[in-house]
Amino acid sequence: MTAEMLVPLPVLLPLIGAGIALATARSTFVQRIVSIAVLISNLTIAGLLLAAADSSGPQVVQAGNWGPTEGITLVVDRLSALMLIVSSVTILAVLLYSIGQGRSSFDTQDDGESPLPIFHPSMLVLTAGVSTTFISGDLFHIYVGFEILLAASFVLLTLGGTAERVRAGISYAYVSLLSSTLFLATIALIYAATGTVNLALLSERIPDLPDGTKLALHAMLLLAFSVKAAVFPLSSWLPDSYPTAPAPVTAVFAGLLTKVGVYAIIRTQTLLFTDGRLDTLLLWAALLTMIVGILGAVAQNDIKRMLSFTLVSHIGYMIFGIGVASVAGYSAAIFYIVHHIAIQTALFLVTGLIERYGGSTSLSKLGGLAGAVPFLAVLYFIPALNLAGVPPFSGFLGKVGLMQAGAELGTPLAYLLLAGSAITSLLTLYPLGRVWTRAFWQSQPEDVEEHLEGASRHGNDQPLGPGVVWPTAGLVVATCALTVAAGPLFGITDRAAVDLLDRTPYVSTVLGGETGDP
Repeated sequence: MTAEMLVPLPVLLPLIGAGIALATARSTFVQRIVSIAVLISNLTIAGLLLAAADSSGPQVVQAGNWGPTEGITLVVDRLSALMLIVSSVTILAVLLYSIGQGRSSFDTQDDGESPLPIFHPSMLVLTAGVSTTFISGDLFHIYVGFEILLAASFVLLTLGGTAERVRAGISYAYVSLLSSTLFLATIALIYAATGTVNLALLSERIPDLPDGTKLALHAMLLLAFSVKAAVFPLSSWLPDSYPTAPAPVTAVFAGLLTKVGVYAIIRTQTLLFTDGRLDTLLLWAALLTMIVGILGAVAQNDIKRMLSFTLVSHIGYMIFGIGVASVAGYSAAIFYIVHHIAIQTALFLVTGLIERYGGSTSLSKLGGLAGAVPFLAVLYFIPALNLAGVPPFSGFLGKVGLMQAGAELGTPLAYLLLAGSAITSLLTLYPLGRVWTRAFWQSQPEDVEEHLEGASRHGNDQPLGPGVVWPTAGLVVATCALTVAAGPLFGITDRAAVDLLDRTPYVSTVLGGETGDP
């Protein structure tokens, strides 16, 4: 078996698993086994694909042996493989956490009395949609990936069917459909102008378009992807949509889904629109995303909403690296994406533990957690420092890489972004520190005592059992491993950034001997 034969599997295996999980809806045990097996297989395959892409270049499959001008092209390069690995790890941790709750197919809002056998199939379909986006070699297939994960996301957001979740799900679906409609219209215009939607062919044909046409198409794609990535001022939907979902769903959404939009921006910026005409706009968007996002986080009293605003804020760091448009900028941006997917997912899982123990995520209803459950304090403290960028964690290393790239650019706007990055990092410490002080060290309010007494009366006197603690702890350890392995990881992101800006390895591997001329 060659590495190329593995390329379609990160999409096919979750879809097959989703079918099996749906057919075995009456057996939660079988659903769990299938889901775990699929995600471990995906992780293994992604590791093999990264090794192959790093040593031999991009791995390409033309579906049905059609050429790039007619068929679907699947491509895994270093960037795709890294994204597949980190997405598999985070989804696996979230799935194990949900299984550890003991009612992954049930809704906590109704005390586990509402059977929801759709949970596992939806998570696997979501995995397939994310993988489809990462390995697609053409714009329309990326659009299909977005729609697959949108359908699964809506189901997961509205699990349980409470009024609050349905409202948040409709809001999320409405915004996503608007951006998808814009994306689809742009694909149609690009096809009309160039005769193809294949990314490698577009990299050769788009430079020949008139400047005005190129700028309009570029702006439309950036607008569509910026909505999905929650780039300011298109980020207002996120803090209202994510916090209402069950803890595992919120964790995977917050950690992963916005990065799919960032990934799409990287692909189009490096393959299709390399003239840099909108780089300055991206840098301003990065600065505003950082500042507005973190100011929103400072004003929150609920941990989930606070983390949702920090998520928006830290998307700005990734856009900063993309806007710099150098090898150092893209390398640091990719490193920061990997770091942030893991760290944001870990923090939302920890928040789920806080909610299970304290009965709330509101700071006014929490207290005394450090004395009551010291290990929970440790699980929060480490990723919180990492997210804020405290040395020597991976968050610090990623921000240093981005600031070095900005300093190399040397423009007044780049220096303004350096200042904005430093201020944002310092401000990130404030809401995270407030959670640390109020939830963990202030005296325990009566609400917590009443919640624990109620949990005990219902036979749930161990809300933080090993089933939910170990997956969270494992992901926290994984975030620490990113710090230990930062050197080799930066080596891979450096090589990925060189290939992205060179474009030759990607284009020549996809096209082979074909010119793609109509």
